[in-house]
Amino acid sequence: MIDWYPLWNSLRIAAISCTAVFFLGIPSAYYIARLPRAVKGILDVILTLPMVLPPTVCGYFLLILLGPQRPLGRFLANFGIQFAMTWYGGIVASAVVAFPLMYRTARGAFESFDTTLAYSGQTLGLSNTYIFWRIRMPACRQGILAGTVLAFARALGEYGATSMLIGYVPGRTATISTTVYQLWRTNNEQEAFFWVMVNVVISIIILLAVNMLERRNRKAGGRI
Repeated sequence: MIDWYPLWNSLRIAAISCTAVFFLGIPSAYYIARLPRAVKGILDVILTLPMVLPPTVCGYFLLILLGPQRPLGRFLANFGIQFAMTWYGGIVASAVVAFPLMYRTARGAFESFDTTLAYSGQTLGLSNTYIFWRIRMPACRQGILAGTVLAFARALGEYGATSMLIGYVPGRTATISTTVYQLWRTNNEQEAFFWVMVNVVISIIILLAVNMLERRNRKAGGRI
């Protein structure tokens, strides 16, 4: 019998962390894109650093910050919250490494937006909230959707930071990536290959989705 917990756990971690970076990445990208170049450059370095750091280094920093023997970890433990060695700690680890993809993609979409459309809306007396949701977001939707898909894929395949923070406990913290490593380490190549193929199928589906979004974006650009 196959234990499907790693698949379920990976999907829920990826879905929740992707939702988090979606709602954090869009406002961050929107407001930072409007800042002066020097300030924007500094914030860019800070927010995209997890994209270039090794995932295990990100996991190490998360352990320093959220470990049970650290000040913040002990403070959270008073409220029954513990991110180390818990499945929801994987949400934090996946969100940290997936956030730069969402942020950079959304920022690129916002920077390519034709601001004359927003100015035209303002001359018509439209509020900034209306312009953002009804004009800016629809115009940038393809880039934002692509960033969301890429962030989900990154969160789903995360191993380094996740294994550092939540480890591998079957039925509790196991994900597809950590399961593959543990099965390979114990010479269970048959089951390891099965989970590798599950990951490959999911990755192919994600890449097909990204290609479809890019194709729709090119068609929309051609019509314009």
